[in-house]
Amino acid sequence: MQNYDDRDKALISESILRWLKEIYKDEWSDELSALTARISTRLTTGAERVNPNLEKWDQGTCVLISYADSVTEEGLSPIVSLGRFCDTYLHGVVSTIHILPFFPSSGDDGFAVSDHERVDASLGAWADVTSLSKKYRVMADLVLNHGAQSSPLFQQFLNDEEPGNGFFLTVNEDFDVSRVIRPRGHPLLLTVTTKSAERVVWCTFSEDQVDYDFTNPAVLEYFLNIILDFINHGVSVLRLDAVGFLWKRSGTTCLNLSQTHAIIKLIRYICDAYADDVVIVTETNLPNQENLSYFGNGNEAHWIYNFPLPPLLLHTLLTGDSNVLRRWAMSMPPALLGNSYLNFLASHDGFGLRPTEGLLDDDARENLVQRLEQNGSLFTWRTMQDGTKKIYEANITLYSALEKTDVDPNGRYAMQRFIAAHLVMFSLEGVPALYINSLLATENDLDEVSTSGINRRINRKKHTKAFIDSRLSSTHTRERILFDTLKTLIKMRAAQAAFHPNATQFTLQLGRDYFGVWRQSQDRGQSVFAITNLTSTAKRLQLADLNLIEIESWRDLIGGARLLSHQSEMGLDPYQTVWITNK
Repeated sequence: MQNYDDRDKALISESILRWLKEIYKDEWSDELSALTARISTRLTTGAERVNPNLEKWDQGTCVLISYADSVTEEGLSPIVSLGRFCDTYLHGVVSTIHILPFFPSSGDDGFAVSDHERVDASLGAWADVTSLSKKYRVMADLVLNHGAQSSPLFQQFLNDEEPGNGFFLTVNEDFDVSRVIRPRGHPLLLTVTTKSAERVVWCTFSEDQVDYDFTNPAVLEYFLNIILDFINHGVSVLRLDAVGFLWKRSGTTCLNLSQTHAIIKLIRYICDAYADDVVIVTETNLPNQENLSYFGNGNEAHWIYNFPLPPLLLHTLLTGDSNVLRRWAMSMPPALLGNSYLNFLASHDGFGLRPTEGLLDDDARENLVQRLEQNGSLFTWRTMQDGTKKIYEANITLYSALEKTDVDPNGRYAMQRFIAAHLVMFSLEGVPALYINSLLATENDLDEVSTSGINRRINRKKHTKAFIDSRLSSTHTRERILFDTLKTLIKMRAAQAAFHPNATQFTLQLGRDYFGVWRQSQDRGQSVFAITNLTSTAKRLQLADLNLIEIESWRDLIGGARLLSHQSEMGLDPYQTVWITNK
């Protein structure tokens, strides 16, 4: 337990008040001083500060993304079942478990949260989360942009009762929404009847998910307390869901406004002051430069999702052409120490197409959409400012998305492409994250789409532990082969200092048929040249194109082959990856 002296307490109070004034300017002056005092008192009486120089991630950091009930076992709560699955199959493979929203919810598969303070009883209890945090780092969602209409706060809003009465965003006819950027196709504004009058509320994601009004400091205080409660329950990685939409101002896009960034800076400061090991992750499914802005100056997110990677890698492997991916990789700035990219190939959502804006031209994007549609993809749409609709994301599993290409229409190399996609991700600067249905090589779940009418459920299949055991106990199933391969590769990666999330990365110039990076450990002791054949034909890689120092001894980590000093080339099978290292 950290003991703060009076000077420390004064500095904390001063810093908190500075950020609050950055958010609220000259408004709420009396309330901000009182709010500062309450937050400061809680921080300085409950902080867990053990090692201020703690390294929060390394090459062994790997995240599993899963719903609380993605794996169920009779007689156990789903959260406990998920932990048992990880203990059985992923011990020493994943270090962090991202449990998607496990709170009481009225919809959106958990994201229409009605109460952040409780765990949904059908999924488990806070004690289950805390117990899991003793073995793994737990990542949890803070859905701070919106709450469910069924929530106690919104019911208070409808009844003109405090505190909910001031918690939700209402607008009148003078509020200019003409420039608002929309992620969905439903009406943005909803008229509701409260005890005293009709009011128009803001609904970014659905009519059941009403946006909070962060211009009211009480809303911010509510979520700051929730964050500290999360940490006390063992949550050490906080995912700020849809955080880019927090602040609205008339006549703007109502996206990525300066107050939103200031709120994230305050959250970062408070978490850093409260506990050493907390990591802040912003979820901002946006074009590349907007997404990168959430690093701030090293004072906002610790991790940002590498949103362009999934659609660009699909484009690359489905076309066999690395040009776009290579240009993008070359343009990505290295994350500062204390920051990292969070690399992923798939998640509970679809493959977002907004992050490809400015990266894929219209023809390439259309070709990607057509190929994915042939592989069984459905699509989610968003409404543009002129009222037209545009594809927001492709809804498809990772395995199905990569199963067939124009030159491989029968899917002969489906499994090789699937592994190649992961090896590219494992090679890149950043922390890797794997969605459970990708790890299990799940195919499109069209039955669940048909039953629910929700396109995203194509990639949200739930499994019993018995089913998983049956698929992974046989040595011949697709699931077992791919699962074991990925586990082996993750463990191999974790042993390489050159794959530290912040190790140096150089993008290689090897032509359109290959994608490659040169990773170098922070102490410059290890180099790894990670190179993937992106085509369905065997290739000969010219070793002269690599910077292999002749006095070093080089070998392929994956295949085990040693490179001879006089060797001028090496063969790569279709979609094969080599990790050529000097260690």
